[in-house]
Amino acid sequence: MKKNWLVFLMMFLMVPMVYAQESSYQLSSHILDISTGKPAPHVKITLQKRDAQNNWVLVEEKITDQNGRVKDFLKQEGKNNTGIYKLTFYTAPYFKSLGQKSFYPFVEVVFELADQEHYHVPITLSPYGYSTYRGN
Repeated sequence: MKKNWLVFLMMFLMVPMVYAQESSYQLSSHILDISTGKPAPHVKITLQKRDAQNNWVLVEEKITDQNGRVKDFLKQEGKNNTGIYKLTFYTAPYFKSLGQKSFYPFVEVVFELADQEHYHVPITLSPYGYSTYRGN
């Protein structure tokens, strides 16, 4: 009985350590293809930040997962990520993989992070249109 109690205590003490090691991210995105009603997987998204000279500097490049999501842009860990950013969604290869023509070879969304809150910037997409909004 004493051995079981010791194992339980060790597991209980390890739980906060596991959660403490998880990273926190400030920005996420999602692509929903409204022509199919499904997420858009395997789409490249780049994140750029505008610098003091108004040039765009590449921050990160990711690929959407099977659910059309990127959950891990901009690691926080005490960083100040405020500024003006641009997400570029490379949509032409996605539509080509579906055998569809599209009007927009890529979609650029420019936005400002004004604080340390989490921001979610999704797009709804079709071959001939798109929309974006600030999600949560």
